[in-house]
Amino acid sequence: MPGENLSRDEAQERAALLSVDGYEVSLDLRSAVGEGPGGADAEPRTFRSVTTIRFRCAEPGAGSFADLIAPSVTAVSLNGKDLDPSEVFDGTRIQLEDLAAENELVVDARCAYSRTGEGLHRFVDPEDGEVYLYTQYEPADSRRVFANFEQPDLKAPFRFEVRAPEGWTAWSNGAGELQDGVWRFAETKPISTYITAVVAGPYHYVTDSYSRTFDDGTTLEIPLGAMCRKGLAKHFDADDVFLVTKQGLDFFHDHFDYPYPFGKYDQAFVPEYNLGAMENPGMVTFREEFIFRGKVTQASYERRANVILHEMAHMWFGDLVTMVWWDDLWLKESFADFMGSFSLVEATRFTDGWITFANNRKAWAYRADQLPSTHPVTADIRDLEDAKLNFDGITYAKGAAVLKQLVAYAGRDAFLEGARRYFKRNAYGNTRLGDLLSVLEETSGRDMTTWARSWLQTAGVNSLTPQVRLDEDGRIAELSVLQEAAAPAHRTAPPSGIPQLRPHRVAVGLYRSEGGALVRYARAETDVHGPRTVIGELAGAGAPELVLVNDDDLTYCKMRLDDVSLATLKDRLGDITDPLARALCWSALWNLTRDALLPARDFIDLVLRFAGRESDIGVLQMLHAWANSAQTHYAAPEWRATGGRLLAEGALRELRRAEPGSQHQLTWARFFAATASQEAELRLLRELLDGTATIEGLEVDQELRWAFLEPLAAHGAADGSVLAAELARDDTASGKRHQIRCLAARPSAEVKAQAWARVVESDTLSNALVEATIAGMVQPSQRELLAPYTERYFAVIERVWAERSIQIGMDVVRGLFPSLRDSRETLDAADAWLTAHEAAPPALRRLVLEARDDLARTLRAQARDARTAG
Repeated sequence: MPGENLSRDEAQERAALLSVDGYEVSLDLRSAVGEGPGGADAEPRTFRSVTTIRFRCAEPGAGSFADLIAPSVTAVSLNGKDLDPSEVFDGTRIQLEDLAAENELVVDARCAYSRTGEGLHRFVDPEDGEVYLYTQYEPADSRRVFANFEQPDLKAPFRFEVRAPEGWTAWSNGAGELQDGVWRFAETKPISTYITAVVAGPYHYVTDSYSRTFDDGTTLEIPLGAMCRKGLAKHFDADDVFLVTKQGLDFFHDHFDYPYPFGKYDQAFVPEYNLGAMENPGMVTFREEFIFRGKVTQASYERRANVILHEMAHMWFGDLVTMVWWDDLWLKESFADFMGSFSLVEATRFTDGWITFANNRKAWAYRADQLPSTHPVTADIRDLEDAKLNFDGITYAKGAAVLKQLVAYAGRDAFLEGARRYFKRNAYGNTRLGDLLSVLEETSGRDMTTWARSWLQTAGVNSLTPQVRLDEDGRIAELSVLQEAAAPAHRTAPPSGIPQLRPHRVAVGLYRSEGGALVRYARAETDVHGPRTVIGELAGAGAPELVLVNDDDLTYCKMRLDDVSLATLKDRLGDITDPLARALCWSALWNLTRDALLPARDFIDLVLRFAGRESDIGVLQMLHAWANSAQTHYAAPEWRATGGRLLAEGALRELRRAEPGSQHQLTWARFFAATASQEAELRLLRELLDGTATIEGLEVDQELRWAFLEPLAAHGAADGSVLAAELARDDTASGKRHQIRCLAARPSAEVKAQAWARVVESDTLSNALVEATIAGMVQPSQRELLAPYTERYFAVIERVWAERSIQIGMDVVRGLFPSLRDSRETLDAADAWLTAHEAAPPALRRLVLEARDDLARTLRAQARDARTAG
């Protein structure tokens, strides 16, 4: 038996053999409360799961299998015949032999509650002792809760029932009702296993409703609900959640011409969640960090709204119409990512959402697309481990950027009409790339096959660079766009078509000084093909001080700068009046820094000189993150301390200069905390905490207190007793996570050894506390303390991957890679591990290869920065 993994070939074989008519799932969750098994070696806490599956077999007499990951199975019956669980169940699969044309499988199992956020997660609130449950399945963890056929193309209706502890409420995809002590839920439409859901516990629940009258006079009523832990109820701004929800439902009904098909619309904000959110139809789950315990900027509200709309788009792209297999994961994620920003800008108060998309989401894509693991948007997903790792910047953000390019290429109306036809033709079914391309060809009249071959079926990012030649009068004689494609630096198996030049629909903008500002005075929208494209429309224009070859951010590319434009930005970046153009320039400069073409200290200097003038708060927060990365990773080691001191001084200067009480002031306060290291800086943080110092307008709320405490802990200025006192002040689940992180940040070898042991040698921590411990342990100011863990890391990761869940394995392998030991020796150690472990699971090798590539990029950037000093 191949264990927990499932290959694409196995899924195809099973889909050809079986079709599923329906599930009935009964869960007894009363064991969630009360005393559980004790001791380190105790059996896991379990619940009873009874599943009845009705399904047909195309070849009577053939055999197949059902999926179930459970500590034990009590009984199995197939078509009325009892099977011996010890013979047919191996811990992950139930073998089914001699199937009939029509079958009924009944499985009675003891399934385990999860503490890793995979399956049915159980959380105990330290504030009041209340227990909360929720499920998270994607891509294949519903089999941890009930027996099923765990693949997206075996859709079926589901009927759930839940026995819950007294006083609890339970929710699922369908509307529920408590009858004789059992929560019974309406049967769903045909959906995939990975988007079924159960939420149960003493949640704080708020209701509203949405109504829509269509042109034919019919009315759609959608009950709305939103919930969170009782401890967060005082912070829960459900009214804003409902506002964005209704705006989204209006937008999608306006443009999709397919009424929301799943009845109610509940949204649960749940603890210790691994993802941002999950699109379970009728029962969407979100990480509870989207409920803000303290003051946050508008960027946080925008991010939450975007995620709400992203998940709502999935109701059509992903839930109504689902990919056949994870190869076409992009058919839901790229569309949801694009539609999230599209609807955000057009339907909500966050009208600058495309700036965030250009500056934040695409940065994620550019990084992923230059890793050795880069892949086409339509990926080759061999199995479930591949699928888990492909929820990445390419599948989401690059795919969304490519769709933004498609809208420019095919036209907005043709794109949306294609979506409408796609839904109607494939409702409750499964699709592949060709199904979407066929409707887009119909509606646009464009050759989608050629477009898809260039954009969806090849990997890598192109660079576009302007080349300007002036005539004797100082006007443009010729402006051309040069296109390049570079392969990732360290590949073992290049995907097809790297490097690949592509057709780009771009806007080329020319900027010059007018009244002290840099403004656009000419623009040409055109198609770029091949290595060099002349933009004839701009011939004769006055000489530009700045040329943007991807103005308005129509395409997906690394935008390069000619020498004149780069010099202009170094002198006058803050004079660009258009916020999107400014964000694109910052992105271009960051890509130059990452590519070792611009010294890290030059980027830091630009941030210090111009970030204080940045109006867009999301861009400002991104600049802070990039500046921190530049100083931590890309600056020459001998200049690193100087860079850190300059950033902290600049952050404090802007903090004092910012408007009192503004979101910019809050953002600079957080950045100052992140960069503080000198005694005077740490003393100011302590004084702001104890109230002996104040900055006008700055409210040091509980979340900001923890932000100030982490650098104090990391620099030895806040010990365990201080952190214990802070936890007593904030004795909540969030407070506990913050305390764990700060405790692991303390600068001592003993502390690091304890943190390592708790994460690597034990599996008692929940997923959220594993994440907090790793984040605290790995401090840039503690490189020497972390030195002993380089060798240990490479010695243990294969065992960790084999023994722990894939989510925890990913957290450990990514989070503890010795990236702060930035030397040739660490790079050699990574290469030696890869050479010696060619037979290791591909997903594990991919993670190590990606981290190795980041380290190699770090060393190249440091060498470039060092040359500046020379």
